[in-house]
Amino acid sequence: MGSETMVPEWASEPCIMGIDEAGRGPVLGPMVYGSLYCPRSYQNTLATLSFADSKTLKEDKREELFESLKTNDSIGWAVDVIDPKELSAKMLKKNKINLNEISHDSAMGLVDRALKMGVLLTEVYIDTVGDPGKYETKLSKKFPSIKFVVAKKADSLYPVVSGASIVAKVTRDRAVREWVLDETADNMHRNFGSGYPGDPTTKSWLEHHKHSIFGFPTLVRFSWGTCSSYFKGGAEVLWESDLDEDGGSNNNGKRQLKLKNMGFTTSKKRSEEIESSGKGRSRFFQARKLEHLSHF
Repeated sequence: MGSETMVPEWASEPCIMGIDEAGRGPVLGPMVYGSLYCPRSYQNTLATLSFADSKTLKEDKREELFESLKTNDSIGWAVDVIDPKELSAKMLKKNKINLNEISHDSAMGLVDRALKMGVLLTEVYIDTVGDPGKYETKLSKKFPSIKFVVAKKADSLYPVVSGASIVAKVTRDRAVREWVLDETADNMHRNFGSGYPGDPTTKSWLEHHKHSIFGFPTLVRFSWGTCSSYFKGGAEVLWESDLDEDGGSNNNGKRQLKLKNMGFTTSKKRSEEIESSGKGRSRFFQARKLEHLSHF
Protein backbone atom coordinates (compact mmCIF):
# COMPACT_ATOMS: atom_id res chain seq x y z
CA MET A 1 0.00 0.00 0.00
CA GLY A 2 1.35 3.41 -0.91
CA SER A 3 2.17 5.65 -3.85
CA GLU A 4 4.12 3.05 -5.83
CA THR A 5 1.72 2.85 -8.78
CA MET A 6 4.01 5.12 -10.81
CA VAL A 7 7.71 5.81 -10.39
CA PRO A 8 8.00 9.60 -9.94
CA GLU A 9 10.10 11.62 -12.37
CA TRP A 10 12.36 12.75 -9.55
CA ALA A 11 13.17 9.16 -8.45
CA SER A 12 16.54 9.31 -10.25
CA GLU A 13 17.59 12.33 -8.17
CA PRO A 14 19.26 11.79 -4.77
CA CYS A 15 16.38 11.17 -2.33
CA ILE A 16 15.81 11.08 1.42
CA MET A 17 13.43 8.81 3.33
CA GLY A 18 11.92 8.84 6.82
CA ILE A 19 10.56 5.76 8.59
CA ASP A 20 8.41 5.50 11.72
CA GLU A 21 5.87 3.13 13.27
CA ALA A 22 2.47 3.28 14.92
CA GLY A 23 0.89 0.72 17.22
CA ARG A 24 3.95 -0.91 18.75
CA GLY A 25 2.55 -0.92 22.29
CA PRO A 26 -1.20 -1.76 21.99
CA VAL A 27 -2.52 -5.26 22.70
CA LEU A 28 -5.11 -4.82 19.93
CA GLY A 29 -4.81 -4.28 16.20
CA PRO A 30 -1.91 -4.18 13.73
CA MET A 31 1.48 -2.57 14.01
CA VAL A 32 2.11 -0.28 11.03
CA TYR A 33 5.40 0.93 9.62
CA GLY A 34 5.26 3.95 7.35
CA SER A 35 7.78 5.63 5.08
CA LEU A 36 7.87 8.99 3.37
CA TYR A 37 10.43 9.90 0.70
CA CYS A 38 11.19 12.85 -1.54
CA PRO A 39 14.05 14.45 -3.51
CA ARG A 40 16.79 15.85 -1.29
CA SER A 41 16.27 19.16 -3.10
CA TYR A 42 12.72 19.27 -1.67
CA GLN A 43 13.93 18.96 1.94
CA ASN A 44 13.60 22.65 2.82
CA THR A 45 10.07 22.82 1.41
CA LEU A 46 9.14 19.68 3.34
CA ALA A 47 10.04 21.49 6.56
CA THR A 48 7.31 24.09 5.86
CA LEU A 49 4.44 21.59 5.51
CA SER A 50 3.53 21.50 9.22
CA PHE A 51 4.41 17.84 9.65
CA ALA A 52 5.02 16.95 13.29
CA ASP A 53 5.19 13.88 15.47
CA SER A 54 1.75 12.32 14.90
CA LYS A 55 1.27 11.78 18.66
CA THR A 56 1.23 15.55 19.16
CA LEU A 57 -1.49 16.14 16.56
CA LYS A 58 -5.24 15.70 16.85
CA GLU A 59 -6.86 13.08 14.65
CA ASP A 60 -8.51 15.61 12.33
CA LYS A 61 -5.17 17.34 11.70
CA ARG A 62 -3.42 14.02 11.01
CA GLU A 63 -6.10 13.07 8.49
CA GLU A 64 -5.82 16.47 6.79
CA LEU A 65 -2.03 16.24 6.50
CA PHE A 66 -2.18 12.66 5.22
CA GLU A 67 -4.62 13.61 2.47
CA SER A 68 -2.45 16.59 1.49
CA LEU A 69 0.76 14.56 1.22
CA LYS A 70 -1.03 11.94 -0.91
CA THR A 71 -1.72 14.61 -3.54
CA ASN A 72 1.77 16.12 -3.41
CA ASP A 73 3.69 15.09 -6.55
CA SER A 74 7.02 15.69 -4.81
CA ILE A 75 6.36 13.11 -2.09
CA GLY A 76 6.16 9.32 -2.13
CA TRP A 77 4.98 7.10 0.72
CA ALA A 78 4.44 3.45 1.63
CA VAL A 79 3.23 1.34 4.56
CA ASP A 80 3.75 -2.15 5.92
CA VAL A 81 0.76 -3.36 7.96
CA ILE A 82 1.61 -6.26 10.28
CA ASP A 83 -1.61 -7.80 11.58
CA PRO A 84 -2.04 -9.20 15.13
CA LYS A 85 -2.01 -12.84 13.97
CA GLU A 86 1.34 -12.38 12.24
CA LEU A 87 2.83 -10.62 15.27
CA SER A 88 1.67 -13.36 17.64
CA ALA A 89 2.73 -16.20 15.34
CA LYS A 90 6.25 -14.81 14.98
CA MET A 91 6.66 -14.11 18.69
CA LEU A 92 5.36 -17.54 19.78
CA LYS A 93 6.89 -19.80 17.11
CA LYS A 94 9.57 -22.31 18.07
CA ASN A 95 12.35 -20.05 16.79
CA LYS A 96 10.89 -16.87 18.23
CA ILE A 97 11.21 -13.51 16.50
CA ASN A 98 11.01 -10.66 18.99
CA LEU A 99 9.26 -7.37 18.39
CA ASN A 100 12.50 -5.48 17.74
CA GLU A 101 13.49 -7.91 14.99
CA ILE A 102 10.02 -7.69 13.45
CA SER A 103 10.33 -3.89 13.51
CA HIS A 104 13.79 -3.94 11.93
CA ASP A 105 12.64 -6.31 9.18
CA SER A 106 9.66 -4.08 8.40
CA ALA A 107 11.80 -0.93 8.16
CA MET A 108 14.36 -2.67 5.95
CA GLY A 109 11.53 -3.96 3.78
CA LEU A 110 10.34 -0.40 3.15
CA VAL A 111 13.84 0.68 2.14
CA ASP A 112 14.20 -2.33 -0.14
CA ARG A 113 10.81 -1.67 -1.74
CA ALA A 114 11.77 1.91 -2.65
CA LEU A 115 15.11 0.81 -4.08
CA LYS A 116 13.46 -1.84 -6.24
CA MET A 117 11.08 0.83 -7.56
CA GLY A 118 14.09 2.76 -8.77
CA VAL A 119 14.19 5.48 -6.10
CA LEU A 120 17.77 6.72 -5.58
CA LEU A 121 17.88 6.73 -1.79
CA THR A 122 20.98 8.39 -0.39
CA GLU A 123 19.83 9.20 3.16
CA VAL A 124 17.33 7.43 5.45
CA TYR A 125 16.20 8.75 8.85
CA ILE A 126 14.63 6.31 11.30
CA ASP A 127 13.10 6.52 14.76
CA THR A 128 15.12 3.97 16.70
CA VAL A 129 14.02 0.61 18.04
CA GLY A 130 16.55 -0.61 20.56
CA ASP A 131 20.10 0.73 20.64
CA PRO A 132 20.50 3.42 17.93
CA GLY A 133 24.17 2.62 17.23
CA LYS A 134 23.60 -1.12 16.77
CA TYR A 135 20.51 -0.50 14.64
CA GLU A 136 22.39 1.96 12.44
CA THR A 137 25.24 -0.55 11.97
CA LYS A 138 22.75 -3.28 11.02
CA LEU A 139 21.10 -1.04 8.42
CA SER A 140 24.40 0.18 6.96
CA LYS A 141 25.60 -3.39 6.55
CA LYS A 142 22.40 -4.28 4.68
CA PHE A 143 22.41 -1.14 2.51
CA PRO A 144 26.02 0.10 2.31
CA SER A 145 25.31 2.80 -0.31
CA ILE A 146 22.86 4.65 1.96
CA LYS A 147 23.66 7.01 4.84
CA PHE A 148 21.48 6.11 7.84
CA VAL A 149 20.60 8.37 10.75
CA VAL A 150 18.95 6.45 13.60
CA ALA A 151 17.83 8.53 16.56
CA LYS A 152 15.47 8.57 19.51
CA LYS A 153 12.49 10.87 18.94
CA ALA A 154 13.44 11.16 15.27
CA ASP A 155 9.77 11.92 14.52
CA SER A 156 10.16 15.23 16.35
CA LEU A 157 13.64 16.01 14.94
CA TYR A 158 13.33 15.37 11.20
CA PRO A 159 10.32 16.50 9.11
CA VAL A 160 10.70 13.49 6.79
CA VAL A 161 10.23 11.17 9.80
CA SER A 162 7.35 13.31 11.07
CA GLY A 163 5.64 12.74 7.72
CA ALA A 164 6.26 9.00 7.97
CA SER A 165 4.80 9.07 11.48
CA ILE A 166 1.58 10.60 10.13
CA VAL A 167 1.40 8.00 7.35
CA ALA A 168 1.78 5.15 9.86
CA LYS A 169 -0.59 6.56 12.49
CA VAL A 170 -3.44 7.40 10.10
CA THR A 171 -3.15 4.01 8.39
CA ARG A 172 -3.31 2.18 11.73
CA ASP A 173 -6.22 4.29 13.02
CA ARG A 174 -8.20 3.55 9.86
CA ALA A 175 -7.35 -0.16 10.02
CA VAL A 176 -8.61 -0.45 13.60
CA ARG A 177 -11.67 1.68 12.90
CA GLU A 178 -12.64 -0.44 9.89
CA TRP A 179 -11.58 -3.80 11.36
CA VAL A 180 -13.98 -6.62 10.51
CA LEU A 181 -14.13 -9.15 13.34
CA ASP A 182 -13.80 -12.72 12.04
CA GLU A 183 -15.64 -14.13 15.02
CA THR A 184 -19.42 -14.25 15.25
CA ALA A 185 -20.04 -15.01 18.93
CA ASP A 186 -22.99 -13.36 20.64
CA ASN A 187 -22.53 -10.09 22.50
CA MET A 188 -19.35 -9.05 20.69
CA HIS A 189 -18.88 -5.31 20.34
CA ARG A 190 -16.28 -2.83 19.08
CA ASN A 191 -16.00 -0.58 22.12
CA PHE A 192 -12.39 -1.58 22.80
CA GLY A 193 -10.93 1.83 23.62
CA SER A 194 -7.40 2.80 22.61
CA GLY A 195 -6.09 -0.78 22.57
CA TYR A 196 -3.34 0.02 25.09
CA PRO A 197 -3.00 -2.45 27.99
CA GLY A 198 -3.57 0.22 30.66
CA ASP A 199 -6.79 1.58 29.14
CA PRO A 200 -9.76 0.60 31.39
CA THR A 201 -12.05 0.29 28.35
CA THR A 202 -9.56 -2.04 26.66
CA LYS A 203 -9.23 -4.11 29.85
CA SER A 204 -13.00 -4.43 30.08
CA TRP A 205 -13.24 -5.47 26.43
CA LEU A 206 -10.58 -8.16 26.87
CA GLU A 207 -12.35 -9.53 29.95
CA HIS A 208 -15.68 -9.62 28.12
CA HIS A 209 -14.27 -11.25 24.97
CA LYS A 210 -12.02 -13.95 26.41
CA HIS A 211 -12.84 -17.62 25.84
CA SER A 212 -11.44 -20.28 28.18
CA ILE A 213 -10.50 -22.56 25.26
CA PHE A 214 -10.17 -20.45 22.11
CA GLY A 215 -8.64 -17.36 23.69
CA PHE A 216 -9.35 -13.98 22.13
CA PRO A 217 -10.69 -12.69 18.81
CA THR A 218 -8.04 -12.29 16.10
CA LEU A 219 -7.91 -8.53 16.73
CA VAL A 220 -5.89 -9.34 19.86
CA ARG A 221 -2.13 -9.87 19.95
CA PHE A 222 -2.28 -12.94 22.16
CA SER A 223 1.53 -13.05 22.45
CA TRP A 224 1.38 -9.95 24.67
CA GLY A 225 2.06 -10.64 28.35
CA THR A 226 -1.09 -8.65 29.13
CA CYS A 227 -3.17 -11.58 27.88
CA SER A 228 -1.73 -14.12 30.32
CA SER A 229 -3.49 -12.68 33.35
CA TYR A 230 -6.88 -13.26 31.74
CA PHE A 231 -6.33 -17.02 31.62
CA LYS A 232 -5.38 -17.93 35.15
CA GLY A 233 -7.43 -21.04 35.80
CA GLY A 234 -8.17 -21.41 32.09
CA ALA A 235 -8.85 -24.75 30.42
CA GLU A 236 -6.07 -27.29 30.95
CA VAL A 237 -4.74 -28.93 27.81
CA LEU A 238 -3.72 -32.58 28.16
CA TRP A 239 -2.11 -34.13 25.11
CA GLU A 240 -2.60 -37.78 24.15
CA SER A 241 1.15 -38.34 24.31
CA ASP A 242 1.02 -37.52 28.02
CA LEU A 243 -1.17 -40.52 28.78
CA ASP A 244 0.42 -43.77 29.85
CA GLU A 245 -0.57 -47.14 28.42
CA ASP A 246 -3.48 -47.48 30.85
CA GLY A 247 -4.96 -44.15 29.83
CA GLY A 248 -3.84 -42.38 33.00
CA SER A 249 -1.73 -39.28 33.13
CA ASN A 250 2.01 -39.87 33.63
CA ASN A 251 3.87 -37.77 36.17
CA ASN A 252 5.36 -35.44 33.62
CA GLY A 253 1.94 -34.83 32.11
CA LYS A 254 0.91 -32.94 35.25
CA ARG A 255 3.30 -30.25 34.25
CA GLN A 256 1.67 -29.92 30.85
CA LEU A 257 0.34 -26.73 29.44
CA LYS A 258 -2.32 -24.53 30.86
CA LEU A 259 -3.79 -22.41 28.13
CA LYS A 260 -1.40 -19.50 28.45
CA ASN A 261 -0.47 -17.24 25.58
CA MET A 262 -2.25 -19.75 23.35
CA GLY A 263 0.99 -21.67 22.75
CA PHE A 264 -0.24 -25.16 21.83
CA THR A 265 3.12 -26.82 21.15
CA THR A 266 5.27 -29.26 23.07
CA SER A 267 9.03 -28.98 22.68
CA LYS A 268 10.68 -31.39 20.28
CA LYS A 269 12.97 -32.70 23.00
CA ARG A 270 10.05 -33.49 25.29
CA SER A 271 8.13 -35.29 22.49
CA GLU A 272 11.16 -37.39 21.63
CA GLU A 273 11.61 -38.42 25.26
CA ILE A 274 7.98 -39.58 25.49
CA GLU A 275 8.21 -41.52 22.22
CA SER A 276 11.50 -43.24 23.05
CA SER A 277 10.19 -44.30 26.48
CA GLY A 278 7.49 -46.40 24.82
CA LYS A 279 4.76 -44.20 26.27
CA GLY A 280 2.60 -42.07 24.03
CA ARG A 281 2.35 -42.58 20.30
CA SER A 282 4.83 -42.54 17.45
CA ARG A 283 4.96 -39.43 15.27
CA PHE A 284 4.12 -41.73 12.35
CA PHE A 285 0.62 -42.31 13.78
CA GLN A 286 0.20 -38.73 14.98
CA ALA A 287 1.02 -37.27 11.55
CA ARG A 288 -1.57 -39.52 9.87
CA LYS A 289 -4.19 -38.84 12.55
CA LEU A 290 -4.54 -42.57 13.29
CA GLU A 291 -6.40 -43.26 16.52
CA HIS A 292 -6.70 -46.21 18.90
CA LEU A 293 -9.80 -48.40 18.47
CA SER A 294 -11.17 -50.47 21.34
CA HIS A 295 -13.56 -52.41 19.07
CA PHE A 296 -14.69 -52.58 15.44
